[in-house]
Amino acid sequence: MVQMKNKSIVVSALWMIFISMALFFMPAVNGLVGGAVGGYKAGSIARGLAASVLPAIALGAALWVLLALFDAPILGFFGGVAVGLWALLSSAGLLLGAAIGGALAPARPA
Repeated sequence: MVQMKNKSIVVSALWMIFISMALFFMPAVNGLVGGAVGGYKAGSIARGLAASVLPAIALGAALWVLLALFDAPILGFFGGVAVGLWALLSSAGLLLGAAIGGALAPARPA
């Protein structure tokens, strides 16, 4: 059962990413709509917020790995942290949408 919960959070994060990218031409709305759909798919507010933070962490880690491959691990660490924080702060609409979608989602059996 724990594996299904983790899979649901990852799938919810993917929904958020794809919808936000599909609605790139509506900058104020894309994160809100993507977050609402992903939060609804996650099933609760806490899981929706966890799913919305996941892409920011993944982006920071990916940048660190990329710069570490070019023998710049310290620069990669600071760059990864900076990009991760920027992605987290700039996706306030995604976080708000995830909370709204999670609140509207029907309760799932434990």
